[in-house]
Amino acid sequence: MPRLIASTAIRRRPSAVHRFLAALALVFALSLGFAFPAYAQDKEVDLRLSLWVPPAHPLTGAAKSWAEDIAKASNGTIKIAVFPSEQLGKAFDHYDMARDDIADITYVNPGYQPGRFPIIAIGQMPFMFGDARKGTAALDSWYRKYAATEMKDTHYCFSFVLDPVAIHSTNKKIVVPDDVKGTKARPAQGTIAAWMTLLGATNVQSSAPEVRDILAKGVADSVTFPWGSLVLFGIDKVTKYDMDEPLGSVMFQWLMSPATYAAMSPAQQKVIDHHCTTEWAARFADPWVDFEHAGVAKVKAEPDHEVYTISDDQLALWKKSAEPLQQKWAGDVKKAGGNPDVIWNELQASLKQYSAGF
Repeated sequence: MPRLIASTAIRRRPSAVHRFLAALALVFALSLGFAFPAYAQDKEVDLRLSLWVPPAHPLTGAAKSWAEDIAKASNGTIKIAVFPSEQLGKAFDHYDMARDDIADITYVNPGYQPGRFPIIAIGQMPFMFGDARKGTAALDSWYRKYAATEMKDTHYCFSFVLDPVAIHSTNKKIVVPDDVKGTKARPAQGTIAAWMTLLGATNVQSSAPEVRDILAKGVADSVTFPWGSLVLFGIDKVTKYDMDEPLGSVMFQWLMSPATYAAMSPAQQKVIDHHCTTEWAARFADPWVDFEHAGVAKVKAEPDHEVYTISDDQLALWKKSAEPLQQKWAGDVKKAGGNPDVIWNELQASLKQYSAGF
């Protein structure tokens, strides 16, 4: 819930003459058509925004910029404090933290809970998004109507797409799907986890901040991860082989506590609405996309890393191996009462509209 700030200032009771003059001035101003901002009557609210990435992550800076713009647009009546590094709760819990009003605004990876959000899982399919910048607009504009039901116990703000992930491993090069068999893989999200299972790997679940530790201890020996964050989280210190091929991406949601939103004034809600748009999703995510893409060159420059490409024939094997995932996704959507053919075609149309497909 937002924290309401009550004024403690003590004001002298105005005299009858002052009250008469003030009323006269108000009537005069209204007669000229002057409007007074609703914010003047709004109570100040202090909100807590929870992230599970570290302070140095570009998303933390983007969140602060977003919060500052909201404060400005609300004339200072909405103030948002950003809490990175899982200070308010674990990464896996962030959806429920918004639902249960533990935090006012949260950053959610729906793939951390496989099967819970079957519709958005379509965006986690391998080889779906070829351009993360354009992909954010395609994803958010498509998912808005579905978020109203699939994530109905939160207040939806927007969705955005991560720059494509690649496979990074500790002890051998992974070139073709058969190389995955028998490995211990940490997947980026639930759909990639299902893919790794199909290929004969054992999945090791962990949040992003825990990846370096599980690789260093041998609990996992490969990870699907974006390039810039590989360096930021220090995962490059424990990996050696990096396939330079974008296999898939990760979807994220920016969500609010419904109780927090409901407690705001109409004017404050309007400010939030104006900052929860497809345009804001792209503006918010683009710096992160650039950061991740720049990580490719950083890893290539590290002497202990072997960054390698694969042939067209090898890529075709990866695409073929991922085909059963669409059937699995369609079955999950049907179980949830959705129409997978309609949902699939609508996303494909959005990807085409924004030129965001693979």
